[in-house]
Amino acid sequence: MSAERAAVAERTVHLIVERQDGPDAEPYEEEFEVPYRPGMNVIACLMEIQRNPVNKAGKPVAPVVWECNCLEEVCGACMMVINGKPRQACSALVDKLEQPIRLQPARTFPVIRDLVVDRSRMFEALKKVKAWIPIDGTYDLGPGPRMAERDRQWAYELSRCFTCGACVEACPNVNERTSFMGAFAISQARLFNAHPTGAMHREERLEALMGEGGIHECGNAQNCVEVCPKGIPLTTSIAEMNRQVTYYAMGAWLRR
Repeated sequence: MSAERAAVAERTVHLIVERQDGPDAEPYEEEFEVPYRPGMNVIACLMEIQRNPVNKAGKPVAPVVWECNCLEEVCGACMMVINGKPRQACSALVDKLEQPIRLQPARTFPVIRDLVVDRSRMFEALKKVKAWIPIDGTYDLGPGPRMAERDRQWAYELSRCFTCGACVEACPNVNERTSFMGAFAISQARLFNAHPTGAMHREERLEALMGEGGIHECGNAQNCVEVCPKGIPLTTSIAEMNRQVTYYAMGAWLRR
């Protein structure tokens, strides 16, 4: 074995994981050391702990619980707070992280156990703004309406949202004292309002954005666009939906 390979074999990754044994349990920290491999990500570290659940002190413990699925930044399931920043664990490479690597659950959401959280509030927000294209599936409707290419291109950028929750975790306006739905839902309302078929529910989406937890609760901190793993122009969507809501509200007032 070469000296370089031997040095790599001796290296370890130091992790500090914020753990919680259940929804009502108190959080605590636990340290781990796992063997280093070139190119490994945070998920690989968690898999090592699962394979050999022994903490840094050499004591056998319950394996750390986390979520993942695609392992290629598509599903959003592995979002957690890594060294103080909400991000995807699958794309967080050990070589680019300062050690010890601190892993915490996204505490904007209720913690189920360890790094697993309940993202139900995100899906409730999507239902609130009707983030879908309404169609009648009982018979063939034929080809859908076409969008201009320039509109399709920016709409595609908005459609890349995978509901990971990073924007919600980073937003100072989302907390236990507010019901703000978050930038992701506002951006999805913009996406579906722009679709020729989705526009049939445009007014209902605007009404939802004007209601409790709506766009008026955004403080324009712009943290959302900084942490979005897909680079979605969330602040641009917020500005556009502010414009749509304002015109809609003015029109409703004038129609009285």
